[in-house]
This record gives sequence, structure tokens and C-alpha cells, in this order.
Amino acid sequence: MTAGTLAAGALALSLTGCGGSADPTGRMGPGTTEAGRSAPPPATSSPSGTGAGTAPGPSSAGDEAYRKWGLNAPLQYAPKPAARAQLPPAQPGRVQVVDRIPVPADDKVVFLTFDDGAEKSPEFLKMAAELKLPISMFLTDAIASSDYGHFEALRDNGSGSTINNHTLTHPNLRTLSFEAQKKEICGQQERLEKRFGTKPARFRPPYGNYNDDTLRAAHECGISQLLLWRVSMQINNFQYAEGSALKPGDIVLAHFRGPSELKGTTETEMTTRMLQRIQEQGYRIGRLEDYL
Repeated sequence: MTAGTLAAGALALSLTGCGGSADPTGRMGPGTTEAGRSAPPPATSSPSGTGAGTAPGPSSAGDEAYRKWGLNAPLQYAPKPAARAQLPPAQPGRVQVVDRIPVPADDKVVFLTFDDGAEKSPEFLKMAAELKLPISMFLTDAIASSDYGHFEALRDNGSGSTINNHTLTHPNLRTLSFEAQKKEICGQQERLEKRFGTKPARFRPPYGNYNDDTLRAAHECGISQLLLWRVSMQINNFQYAEGSALKPGDIVLAHFRGPSELKGTTETEMTTRMLQRIQEQGYRIGRLEDYL
């Protein structure tokens, strides 16, 4: 395991990532803390992978949709950039590791990602469709496969959302052999291709845990990029890997979770709070795949 891999794993573990079971404590993580709400006022104003639809534009959501879902102003969406982000190349025989999108310091754009697939809320489907939220989904077969149709509907709602790989059973990959890791990753590639017609190009390791075997196994499974995050959405507020505010290019981690795991809060309520925090800090929402 390289020093860089260890550092990235430590960064991922510094946030509350996803857990391997439906148990609320395991999924949310013990001792979780959330950042405060102080922030600046809101601003005025077809990729590879298992996805469908087109990227959202600044006026994608209906004029009044934001009010229905508890927002004080329309969401601001970043247009598709003229060129892909310039990312460090992958090592030979390994996948690229991405934990933040390199954008100009004045480009206040962040990206929404949701993991696992435990909660399958019809209200969230309505919310995501009406607000045209571009969501990069990372699905675990053991959790999401009871109703893959739910995530297909989310993918196909016109927002440009995509479906990506989050392993078969959500293990801590760093505890597994190379072959066992490859089985977890390639197995989910095969399941997703069979169900959705395309193998994803992107993968997120459970808990953000990976090592050099993970990078090699993912490459052999046809993955091109391993996606991490710098900001994690809890029940009410963000938890940050560094500092106390969003930074341009941040990948935001959220989860498909319901009241049993969110202490009575619904998935739509949690998402509304997340979107409010993004607006409070003057950020727009981008479609992750447009930058990769």
C-alpha cells in the first residue's frame, strides 16, 4: 500500500461514510459531528457509465418547484463546461482516484452523490425529478437490488443522473485479498450491466477504504475512476474533511436513507437541508460526469 493510498483512505475515514448494514449506528457512524450553519448568502442569478438523459441547465427545474420542496430560491445549476477537468493521470494498470474536481477558485460548483440504496422513497423520486437534481448514484447490490426500478426511475427523470458501482455486499475492501476485491467489484459490474444495459465507468469503495489491490482490481473490472469525497451530508448539516465550508469542486456524499436511520428525518427533508446549505454558501450544482 502506497503512502498516497494511506493518506486518501485516512481522508475518507475522517468523514462519516456509508456503512455495510441497515443498522442506523453502523451506517451513520459513531460520534458524528456536524458543521454549523454560518455561511455567505446565496448567489444570485453523454458520458460513459450507466446513465441516461441530458445535463440540467440553469432553468431546468419548474419555476415553483423549489418552494414546494422547502427552498427559498431556485437552485442554481452549472452549465456543462467547455472542457473536462484536468485530472492527474492514473498509474499503469490502475484506476484514477478523484476526491475533488479541479475547477477555478471562483467557480463555486459542487456535485451531488448518493450511496448504497437502502431507502426507496417515492417522495424523493418526485423531488429529484421536479428539481432536476443531477445525482451520481453509487449502488450496492445487496442493499439496492430489492428495487432497482426505483433507481432506474431516478436515472431516467431527465436530470442526467447516473448509476455507478459500490460493490456487491459493501465490505471494507482493505481487509480483502485482491481476488476477493475483484469479485466484489466485477460482480457488481456484471449485475448492473445485466439490469441497466451498461457497465459503469466509475466506482466508490465502501467507507472510502481502498488500497493498491483495489485500484488494480477496479481497473481489471473495466472501471476508469475511483470517486471519493471531501464533504459528507449528515442529518442537518455538512461534515467537512477540511475547514468549515464548501470549496469549489467539492464532491458531496449523501446516502439513500430514511427515518429509521435519520432519527425520524425523511430522505426529502435531509436533501432539502443539504440543498439549503449549498445555497447558503452561494454554490451551484454541477453534473459530475460532465467534468470527468
